[in-house]
Amino acid sequence: MPRDPNGSDKPARFPNHSTEHERVHLLRSLFAGLSSDGVVLGIGDDAALLEPRGETLVWSIDAQVEEVHFRRAWMSLCDVGYRAMMAAVSDLAAMGSRPIGALSALVLPLEVSDEELCELARGQREAAAECACPVLGGNMTRGDVLSITTSVLGAATHPLLRSGARAGDRIWLTGHLGRAAAGLSLRMRNIDLRSESDRVCDLAFRRPRAETTHGMAAARARASAAVDVSDGLVSDLGHLARDSGVAAVLEEPSLGDPVVEQLANQLRLDPLELVLSGGEDYALIVTAPADVELAGFRCIGRIVDELSPGVWLESGAAPPRRLHERGFDHFRTPGS
Repeated sequence: MPRDPNGSDKPARFPNHSTEHERVHLLRSLFAGLSSDGVVLGIGDDAALLEPRGETLVWSIDAQVEEVHFRRAWMSLCDVGYRAMMAAVSDLAAMGSRPIGALSALVLPLEVSDEELCELARGQREAAAECACPVLGGNMTRGDVLSITTSVLGAATHPLLRSGARAGDRIWLTGHLGRAAAGLSLRMRNIDLRSESDRVCDLAFRRPRAETTHGMAAARARASAAVDVSDGLVSDLGHLARDSGVAAVLEEPSLGDPVVEQLANQLRLDPLELVLSGGEDYALIVTAPADVELAGFRCIGRIVDELSPGVWLESGAAPPRRLHERGFDHFRTPGS
């Protein structure tokens, strides 16, 4: 039974479908109480009002579309809302910026009820509260497929770019790689969650976390570049390497994850392939000069200029080998 949108434990009774105006009112009450430094006016007028405090504005947008990014058979609408918000805020983390607020545009099929809308919004609100990124407004319309488009605004004193990595930098990781892809494999195979590794990877797929705190800390610590891992480590780190004109050398022993290895063995998958190419982890990759130590990160490689720009893998004493970028691409044709 849905709960009262104002936070009461008393069960709320919603009509199956309200008018657009009533639904806006409902969402406004659900998102009430969240605030952020720099916000003058949130939901309630034609637009939000912001007064950032002399920082560089950081602006990004992300879309989550049913049957492309998620299936309702695999997760609750609360998960869908949470995931949509975290995916968008992760771009702010990759820039080393603090979140200010978000706008949410919903496309709702006619069969989506008020209860389902509230479940979706509760997931958004939960993620917004965790990231200190309040929902300041948005738009609703009807359509054939459920989709959530989230615009996020942040601010940074020293934004991290993909183009700042230099030879001699070390490559740092915070978060986990390969767990979301392993969790997706569980859902695709309709396997019951029995082991702790099953549950951890399933949660990583349904409830990724944007690394905003670590992103801001890296910027303060003189990191040189950053990127979040949404399409896969090799693909996303490849963007950073090419934009910086350098080679990123990953050290294979540092990439191991016992949770991924256990589940990969169960599913007969290659654990290294999950780490290198599995997407939607929203882990954060940062480069920094060799004299910089990043708390909460682990070093997974180094930046060099004697190899051609791209991503390379070093295993033991063998020379590094170049990795083919095979992460997720919305417009890649099958077999390419």
